[in-house]
Amino acid sequence: MKYLLKKYSVIVFYSFILLGSQGCNKFLDEGNDPSNLSPDIYYTLPEHADAAIAAAYARTRFIGEGAGIFVQNFSMLEAVTGTARTETAQNSDLNNLFGLVHNGDNLLVNNWWNGLYNVIAQTNLVMDKVPGIDMEEARKNKVLGEAKFLRAWAYFYLVRLWGDVPLLTKPIYSSGDSSFTPKRTGSQAVYDKIVADLTEAEASGIPWTDASGRATLGATKALLAEVYLTMAGQPLNKGAAYYTLAANKAKEVISNGSFSLFTTYNDLHSLAQENKGEHMFEIQYLASVAGNPIQPILLPNFKGVSKYGTEVGSTVPTPAFFASYEAGDARTVDRQGFFYTSYYNEGFGPLKNLGAPYIFKHFDVVAHGTFNVEGTAQSDLNWPQIRYAQVLLTYAEAQNESGAAPNTDAWNALKAIRDRAKLATPALGTFNTASFRQAVWRERWHELCYEGITWMDMVRTRKAYKESNNTFEDFVGHVFADNGAKLEQKHLLFPLPTTEIRNNPNLRPQNPGYPE
Repeated sequence: MKYLLKKYSVIVFYSFILLGSQGCNKFLDEGNDPSNLSPDIYYTLPEHADAAIAAAYARTRFIGEGAGIFVQNFSMLEAVTGTARTETAQNSDLNNLFGLVHNGDNLLVNNWWNGLYNVIAQTNLVMDKVPGIDMEEARKNKVLGEAKFLRAWAYFYLVRLWGDVPLLTKPIYSSGDSSFTPKRTGSQAVYDKIVADLTEAEASGIPWTDASGRATLGATKALLAEVYLTMAGQPLNKGAAYYTLAANKAKEVISNGSFSLFTTYNDLHSLAQENKGEHMFEIQYLASVAGNPIQPILLPNFKGVSKYGTEVGSTVPTPAFFASYEAGDARTVDRQGFFYTSYYNEGFGPLKNLGAPYIFKHFDVVAHGTFNVEGTAQSDLNWPQIRYAQVLLTYAEAQNESGAAPNTDAWNALKAIRDRAKLATPALGTFNTASFRQAVWRERWHELCYEGITWMDMVRTRKAYKESNNTFEDFVGHVFADNGAKLEQKHLLFPLPTTEIRNNPNLRPQNPGYPE
């Protein structure tokens, strides 16, 4: 989607209400007053449909937006897993998340809620207005399919983070609309709508792959597989039938052959490999329009290893999690796997030891610099949302849970992940359902770390990873190795933002365990 970012960099957004629809204008004629534009007179040309869906994609970038001093929103989903820590004490909202003492006043909680509903508002507007535009049907259907994918993507986050949430499927143009102060909808109905949106997106004519970064048929099926996997687990507990749905949908992706694991882990953060191969769906960044703002946040705290002048260390791996990888795991190889424990002085000078692990999976070498090559401090690097590795592990887990024991295909999926990590995989016959489940979970923790997935796995499995003995224990009562924070029942959901409850009493009651 890099071309969309360039093409629509002049889009002007018109916000109608917080949870309502938001229009966009691509071209502004000189002499026209933008304040006179409205959705009723704007959505008339095919280019307006393109601009509208581009605006929806742009809203997904809230994940990388700031949340106070030295923090970006993405950190919320990592802080509560026990696999990450912070090297800065200057942001109380972030510190409260790491300590599991957050409440509805937390800025990151508020930003996630508003960011997701902004995506929904824009996609609702697309689905309301684009059908009336006189344009080629296939082009129209693809735009609508992309909008349904993005709305499902946003609601899938919302229902997992907060449980029952308002289900808004139409634009809201007036405060007099009854949907202006919506009630929460039961989780089952929200999941049903997610499935419906993704099923309709599958039939919309979107292609299996798209190197520009648009939503694809492959990404849609992959997301649907993850939805079914989640529905099979907690809190809906739909069990074997939905594990079978998840396995079948993931198998469609695998069998198609359009996607594959990268040969090296460095390809995961290579600009040349964006939106292709293993990357099935990413949040798009382009420095000249909307650069990746997350890079300085992930750096060691003021250790001078980058062109960036700000080195924050707000979200970094815990030593215990780093040490939990198997001996010889290629994902732990310095500056070749997911981590680095040394880097070049100021990004391009002599190599120096850092004394702790840091996240290399998302490291933009061009922006930071490398040996004898000074960095640009401008990042084009996309942020991953769906990888083919996740599809393989989803298939392996779902197939195992839907049958009496893992089959050869499930074992091969697990083995592909471990082969790339240079790890031996026990023979298929050595596994039963329980032992294979644990093996897949360990790979999900170690392969999908720091991608906003671990927390979701903890909630749906009701389990947490205990690094000291490489096992899983109950979510409730699990103690983080790094800081001693303890997970409670209330942590299975995030608190609704306090401001939202005050503005809309229909959202009450607050999620259990949190003050209103």
